[in-house]
Amino acid sequence: MIKILNFISICILPLLISTILIWAIVKKIPSYEIFTEGAKEGFTTAIKIIPYIVAIMVAIGMLRASGAIDILGELLKVPLNYFKIPTDVLPLMVTRSLSGGATLGIFSDIVNANGADSYASKLSAVIVGSSETTFYVLAVYFGAIGVKRFRHAILTGLLADLLGIILAVIICRFMFL
Repeated sequence: MIKILNFISICILPLLISTILIWAIVKKIPSYEIFTEGAKEGFTTAIKIIPYIVAIMVAIGMLRASGAIDILGELLKVPLNYFKIPTDVLPLMVTRSLSGGATLGIFSDIVNANGADSYASKLSAVIVGSSETTFYVLAVYFGAIGVKRFRHAILTGLLADLLGIILAVIICRFMFL
């Protein structure tokens, strides 16, 4: 079964691209011209979202450099211990809604410090998989289409992230402790 899945995963992308190109030839669609127009549009979109991405990166840099996350960890040490959440995981919980890159860097630090089979690493992996980079998604997608008022989307995204983190903690407590 694993060999079949590996074969499918290797073949799926070339098969998909070939199917699209054959379909374009059959329908006499100028695929190269359409592709280059899409690339131009993608470049324009990338230029539009740069300020949003810079703002997110600056916010994360400020949080890490100021020591605010470490102070928060000290303040929340008792509740974290009660819910059996390692303090190493708190920075990951805080940055997850902001940036996937920062979160993966923190996750890598947790795995290197505690080992891949540790509870902190497993909990971190589940949190990363069950939450989203809400502010990044809002900045990129809403910024690309020019949406200026997205307060309800922020609230919904943050509530979904919080619920994902809470459920990750509950599930990991039952599965790994």
